[in-house]
Amino acid sequence: MRRTVLTLLLSILLASTAAAEPLRNSLNLYWGRLSSNHWEEVLEPGELDLVDSWLVAGSYARRLGGIDDLLSFEAEGQLVRHYQRQVHWEINLLATLRWEAFPWDDWLDTSLAFGLGPSLATRVPEVEVETEGGSRRLLAYWMLEAAVSLPDYPRLALIARLHHRSEAYGLLAERGGSNAPAIGLKYRF
Repeated sequence: MRRTVLTLLLSILLASTAAAEPLRNSLNLYWGRLSSNHWEEVLEPGELDLVDSWLVAGSYARRLGGIDDLLSFEAEGQLVRHYQRQVHWEINLLATLRWEAFPWDDWLDTSLAFGLGPSLATRVPEVEVETEGGSRRLLAYWMLEAAVSLPDYPRLALIARLHHRSEAYGLLAERGGSNAPAIGLKYRF
């Protein structure tokens, strides 16, 4: 009995200490479907032309610094599995800026993020070749993310992302790129 009480007290102490520390790390898991639309069309209301090709992505992000509670700087690594019409892996490394201050954060904690970096596919993506007329394994990657969480549960957030591979206006390839609207979860620790 005494051991159980001590274990319970120690667990409560560790949990409260961990909650008081800033949540600098996050694990993200999201799922999306590729679209033949250009990225700006994906963000507009209206018809979305979805392709029968899907992705599931897992990522680890770390907050490296920031400006007060307004803006944070993060590094993120992603491992993405494409399946259905095209089957391959994708690895993305990105630097991210996250805006964290919104007037409604007391009711629904919200952040918006933009990340940019290289993207390496294990094979030339077939859907990019079909929709863009060509592609390469190495392209640029960027993402837009909206994350929302309840203030009482800051560790868990719902995320919506635009997952985008790009030829970077001809810098990395003449043609290529893809867009996938995605949804998922973020776990902060």
